[in-house]
Amino acid sequence: MAKKRNGPGRPGGQTNLSESILDVAEQMFADNGFAGTAMRHVAERIGATPALINYYFSNKETLFRAVFLRRAEKITEDRMARLAALEAAGGYCVEDLVRAFLEPTAALLDTAQGRSFLRLHSRLHMEPEEIAFALRRQVYQASTRAYAEAFARLLPDLPPRRVYHRVSLMVGAYLYAFSDTNRLGELTEGIGDGPLPGGEGDRMLQDVVEFVAAGMRASPG
Repeated sequence: MAKKRNGPGRPGGQTNLSESILDVAEQMFADNGFAGTAMRHVAERIGATPALINYYFSNKETLFRAVFLRRAEKITEDRMARLAALEAAGGYCVEDLVRAFLEPTAALLDTAQGRSFLRLHSRLHMEPEEIAFALRRQVYQASTRAYAEAFARLLPDLPPRRVYHRVSLMVGAYLYAFSDTNRLGELTEGIGDGPLPGGEGDRMLQDVVEFVAAGMRASPG
């Protein structure tokens, strides 16, 4: 005879529910932030009970971490793969390095869900420090340093501290440009409003690559 289960067990027939929870939570965290999003709100949006959300993600911090890591870890893996490919081929320039760093995030512009993550990411510095700092260190520390070291090899006349400073400016520039929190629509009186179609997204990526590359190459003064 099978032993009777005392716990709730995995809900039957809902193998994709955890992904649905992450999708909805990603949108809500992007729109309302960590403090403005409650587990019950996520449950209401997908038509589930709070207990079911808690089954997959025990609390709001666990859910936030899962939402962030789902895409951020893929971004880091992609960046490191692109850096390895550049170094294996040799002969790359500053623009190549900037593009390799930016393309994994620029690809998220192609979908509404990806753009939600970019908004969430752009507001990460406003979230509780114990969550935001730990996530950034866990996911991005090693890859960002690897790129900074690669920039330093291409720019030997730039002091290491200035290299890291400019890399941090690159991060700030792309997060602002790629998120829906920028003022492009306001500045252009509506021309920049709305989702970015593929062509415009490619143009934005190119603009950021050119802007950042020029800044990276600027004289140390």
